[in-house]
Amino acid sequence: MSQPKIAFVGTGGTIASLGAGPLDLQDYGATGKVMHADEILARVPETALVADVIAVPYRNIPSTAIDFADWQALVTLCDRLVAEYPDLAGIVIGHGTATLEETAYVLNLTLKVAVPVVLVGAQRPSSALSTDAGMNLVNAIRVAASPEARGMGVLVVLNDEIHAAREVTKTATLRLQTFRTPDFGVLGHADGDAVAFYRRPLRRHAPDTEFDIRGLPALPRVDIAYAYAGGDGTAVRAFVAAGARGVVSAGFAPGFSPPGDFEALQAAVAQGVVVMQCTRAGSGRTYRNTRLREAGILIADNLNPQKARILLALALTVTREPTEIERIFRTY
Repeated sequence: MSQPKIAFVGTGGTIASLGAGPLDLQDYGATGKVMHADEILARVPETALVADVIAVPYRNIPSTAIDFADWQALVTLCDRLVAEYPDLAGIVIGHGTATLEETAYVLNLTLKVAVPVVLVGAQRPSSALSTDAGMNLVNAIRVAASPEARGMGVLVVLNDEIHAAREVTKTATLRLQTFRTPDFGVLGHADGDAVAFYRRPLRRHAPDTEFDIRGLPALPRVDIAYAYAGGDGTAVRAFVAAGARGVVSAGFAPGFSPPGDFEALQAAVAQGVVVMQCTRAGSGRTYRNTRLREAGILIADNLNPQKARILLALALTVTREPTEIERIFRTY
């Protein structure tokens, strides 16, 4: 019986890294040893037990350095893979965990392919004692090959758990269970006997979206202003001076800013900058109270600041109308 065909794109990160020894769990980046996709598959031969996996070359890059050019390149690469392999069942992208949730969400909003796309990483390098790299990779391949994964949007798989790109976030620096979905929980699990889903994402996602970054030179500049006691608006004013077309206010829960920041945000709106209010709390919705409404500040629903920044930047590629941006944040 033939196995499903899965493309594996390696972009670097902990899952691709080799440290100085089995107890090198943190400073492994100092060795400079990072495997490409084919080398990772050779190190985890168990992947061949669950799928026919194709290694896809891509440059190794720390996820702290991932930017728009990589997101655009990955969208184009996924297009090419689906065109080149008509029988492709899914795509797995290995990624560093620092910005994995951001890449996953961008792809969730901009991919134009119908096959499942799964992002996977690791908290411990492949050389470490009790590394999670191999099992995470095998499980990501299994999920990408699952017929039930179709129509789910981009997925994230680590620690035997399946998360939706829109909802998942990294919550701990070193723990294996770092990726969590606040408020809603996992979509399902990749267990030894089966890939099991229990719910579906409701918000609109790839490939049926209004965003297309394939021909863009760049995304509009959107910055994040993080609220703290005594904030005086300096960061907001600097962002506007640097040419920001949007600012995300990571406010106090449930969505407030210090007075100095609020004055600067009001001034930004008056200058034509789109301001979205979210919170630094890590979970929960913001709401558009009278103060925000009178200031012309929009709300980011339950998106965290880094994801609200992505959605606002993409929204600004298609509209600058506040009512339309509100619709987009209700839709995606």
